[in-house]
Amino acid sequence: MPRYAAFLRGVMPTNAKMPELRRAFEAAGFTNVVTLLGSGNVIFDARASSNAALEKKAEAAMRKTLGREFMTFVHPIDELKKMLESDPYRGVKVAKDAKRIVTFVREVPPKVKLPIERDGASILRIEDRTVFSAYTRTPKGPVFMALLQQAFGKDQTTRTWQTLEKAAAR
Repeated sequence: MPRYAAFLRGVMPTNAKMPELRRAFEAAGFTNVVTLLGSGNVIFDARASSNAALEKKAEAAMRKTLGREFMTFVHPIDELKKMLESDPYRGVKVAKDAKRIVTFVREVPPKVKLPIERDGASILRIEDRTVFSAYTRTPKGPVFMALLQQAFGKDQTTRTWQTLEKAAAR
């Protein structure tokens, strides 16, 4: 049975407890469910299906069991491993102290011209519906989040490269 990772938008310890999310995914019929960190990362097994079908199933289960849902982006673990091995940052200039960020989006606007840069944040590459960015800390705060929202809207969720490595290892 394939293994998947679900990345939920807007989850934090103050608005969703990880044991509750795990139960919601189990109620959806997913097996071997584990959560990762406290920010809406759920790893699970499911019969092979499209990412979109699994997203809808997870969102419906959250709505039913939690009384709310979080926008969900599902990716097969094998797909994450291939992405990590391919190193999509290869060939682009990233500062040594930059944090690498991966954003999953529902849609890529047709006229996004890269790179997009502002105040230490850079949107570097787009592959399918996955956006690769990097940022360095500045006194201006999380500029990269505003930059991503400006370019792609709110139908997205962002994770660090290290979080994806942890998810792929589960």
